[in-house]
Amino acid sequence: MKLSLKTSFPKSFIYCWREAFAEAIGTFILVFAGTGAVMTNQLSGGAVTHLGISFVFGSVVAALIYTLGHISNAHFNPAVTLAFWTSGFFPKCRVVPYIIAQSLGAIAASFLLLISLGKVANLGATLPLNDNWLQSLILELVLTFILMFVILGSGLDRRAHIGFAGLAIGLTVGLEAAFMGPITGASMNPARSLGPALVGGIWQHHWVYWIAPILGAQLAVIVYRQLSYGFKDFH
Repeated sequence: MKLSLKTSFPKSFIYCWREAFAEAIGTFILVFAGTGAVMTNQLSGGAVTHLGISFVFGSVVAALIYTLGHISNAHFNPAVTLAFWTSGFFPKCRVVPYIIAQSLGAIAASFLLLISLGKVANLGATLPLNDNWLQSLILELVLTFILMFVILGSGLDRRAHIGFAGLAIGLTVGLEAAFMGPITGASMNPARSLGPALVGGIWQHHWVYWIAPILGAQLAVIVYRQLSYGFKDFH
């Protein structure tokens, strides 16, 4: 009995610690660069600009996919991890380690930004415009659906052009941040929203940024399953 208790839950961490560590590092870099751009934009009087912030988010995601994709598959997002699991392309035993690693990486990034730059721009926290949580719930769901749809189509479908997944996904993140960031913050990622919320103590409507991305990603799995003959066209 003792042996099973010692090896059941911790075993999943032990067997995938390298992958989980890569997820923590990747999510740290994503949040550090992306929300750091938001904070720097305010400190510099708008020198980065909104489009610049969108470019930072998109480009860092693309760079990280090419850097860590061969190690951890480059999720950096609890909603993506859960979607890969429900689609059958990710083992259940790695779901919790990945989500914990992603969350810790995001929190560490926000904490370092707080120390370095101070509590400016709400640490880049995602908040619904004018407290309209229903609007943000719907839009974040759609945004994450689009993102996960692109991930599945460009990254897993064997009919897709090889080597362009990182570019396609990064462009999608940047595009969505550009046209919907002012309304919802364009999170599409519970971990990205968790870091600033926890470190800055900014919890208004935070649940939206967990529920909407998770539901949006799951919807993308359902739809793409139909387009790929039950994922038969996947690697």
